[in-house]
Amino acid sequence: MGIRTPAITFLAISGVIVLLTACAPTSSLAAGDPAKRTIYMAAIEPKGSTTTAKEPFPTSQLPSGGGYILKAPNKEGTWEVSTYRYFPSTVVINQGDEVTLEIVGINGKEHATAIEGYNVQFSVLRGQVSRATFKADKAGIFNIVCTTHRPSMTAQLTVLPRP
Repeated sequence: MGIRTPAITFLAISGVIVLLTACAPTSSLAAGDPAKRTIYMAAIEPKGSTTTAKEPFPTSQLPSGGGYILKAPNKEGTWEVSTYRYFPSTVVINQGDEVTLEIVGINGKEHATAIEGYNVQFSVLRGQVSRATFKADKAGIFNIVCTTHRPSMTAQLTVLPRP
C-alpha cells in the first residue's frame, strides 16, 4: 500500500515552508526599516558606425529630443549613430530609504537631470560625479530624466511600498 497523494502534497508543502523559514533574511532591512542607500550610475553615450559600402544609411528619422543622434555619411561614406543613456536604467529602492544617486558623467558636457514626482533636480557633468540625495517618501514608479537628451536618457526609479 503506497502513500496517498494528499499526504505527499502535505509533506512537500511543509518541507518548503520549513526551508523558507530557515532561509529567511534576518537583517533590519527585511523587517522593513528604512536604510541609507547609495546608487552608482553613469551617464553614457554608446556609439556605432559603419560605411555605406557595408550598410545603407537609414532613411527613417530617429525620434527628436536630442537623445538619439544619427550623423549622415561623410565623404568616405562612414555614418554614425549614438544615444545618451543612464546606466543602469532601472533602480529599485524601498519607501522611506534615504537615497543618494551618484552619477558619473562619461559622455555629454552636461545633463540637466530631474526625478519626476520628486522635487529633485541636478546636473551631471562630464568627468565629474554628481550627487543627489533625497528621502524616498512616495511609493511608485518615477522617471529619472535628462531634459536635454529625451526620450532615450531616462532611467526608472521604482520605490517599493513599506509593508
